[in-house]
Amino acid sequence: MPGGSQLTSSRGEVVHARIAAVIVPSDSTLSALAREAGSRLLETQRRLVTAESCTGGWISKLCTDIPGSSDWFDCGFVCYSNAAKTRDLGVSEKLIDVEGAVSDEVVRAMAEGAIERTGASVGLAVSGIAGPSGAVPGKPVGTVWFAMAYKQEDRLECQGHLIQFDGNRDAVRRQAVEYALNLLRALPKPV
Repeated sequence: MPGGSQLTSSRGEVVHARIAAVIVPSDSTLSALAREAGSRLLETQRRLVTAESCTGGWISKLCTDIPGSSDWFDCGFVCYSNAAKTRDLGVSEKLIDVEGAVSDEVVRAMAEGAIERTGASVGLAVSGIAGPSGAVPGKPVGTVWFAMAYKQEDRLECQGHLIQFDGNRDAVRRQAVEYALNLLRALPKPV
């Protein structure tokens, strides 16, 4: 992945990485990645639902900019507030209070809740601190959690990823969108 190392994980395992150099993807780069992600979803005969916080629907917009995306894109939730995460995705208020909205547990609950509410086969969730404010102890600006949940046979797999991005608000958000699309591009085939 640009700016970082290739990461893999299995259910329950969390992947941590720090993106060392600030490489801010352009609009055309993000659009190309969205097309590749869509091709992967189509190839694996899966439908995507997004649950976005700090990216504010940017992933969904890129996906729906693609003609024919209705074949693989179901819908997107923009749940910026904690109340929206609870109301729209079923994330427990207690979980948010204990772990914080920017956490592995919450982002996994977002991805799984999005699948539960829509019946889509892949849920991609993003929650982070894009800045310039919002940092808390242990979670500086640029901290972004990702979760990708997907149906695999009769179970739901879920991978959590923590990345610390550098740069201003726009740079953090662009890098987060890029990382999320790269997760979709690497989606395993159904078994």
